[in-house]
Amino acid sequence: MTQQPAFTDGSGVMVEALDVRKSFGAHEVLKGINLTIRKGEVVCLLGPSGSGKSTFLRCINHLERMSGGRILVDGHLIGYNERHGLLYEMSGKELARQRQDIGMVFQRFNLFAHHDVLTNISQAPMLIRGQSREQAFARARELLKLVDLEGREDAYPYQLSGGQQQRVAIARALAMNPKLMLFDEPTSALDPELVGEVLAVMRKLAADGMTMLVVTHELAFAREVADRVIFMDQGVVVEEGPAQQVIDSPQHERTKTFLRRMH
Repeated sequence: MTQQPAFTDGSGVMVEALDVRKSFGAHEVLKGINLTIRKGEVVCLLGPSGSGKSTFLRCINHLERMSGGRILVDGHLIGYNERHGLLYEMSGKELARQRQDIGMVFQRFNLFAHHDVLTNISQAPMLIRGQSREQAFARARELLKLVDLEGREDAYPYQLSGGQQQRVAIARALAMNPKLMLFDEPTSALDPELVGEVLAVMRKLAADGMTMLVVTHELAFAREVADRVIFMDQGVVVEEGPAQQVIDSPQHERTKTFLRRMH
């Protein structure tokens, strides 16, 4: 836990992971992850179930406590304050402040069933960022246009398809104006015909320069949109590089085996 960040000035770097480890009891899920994501970069994490991808994503916004290592987002240590070389976990209030800058979209949509779409999107900016109702509602309407759900402000989650609910979840995350978006298999709970509409929104975000880290099994999306692909297996980074290179010409045998099964 003494390793110092390689980028201390935040120069173009959004995420830096340094020897990140995570164990659940005796089971080590992350075995020393080191990676850097630059501002505006889209990185897709590929790998079999149980390889540690989702756990790593959850460590980035401290939904999971690391067992070792450090994660910095935009130059700031996540989840901990450092004093005299020792790390102390942040208070709940400090953590909440940090998480404002990190949007996360899960496999399940986690919308508030008893609120309409407009309220689902605008609630956090009002409660946490202190926006006025008018500001928050105006921004929510802008975001509904972005995710192609204009006119659905008054709908409740049960009135929407899975793809529509996931697009509302993306709009809700964007409403906090995050610096970084994390996507944890955002299409895996959707019927195949609804996957495309969610990926289309993610393509827009990538084109607009949003820094994105995406856990996905959608190889065509990763090849088209990602700047880099990282293949993880058994808690380690096995291979990383430009998306087309890793997907079309993988170097490592474990990557080749995985991709053959995916095609």
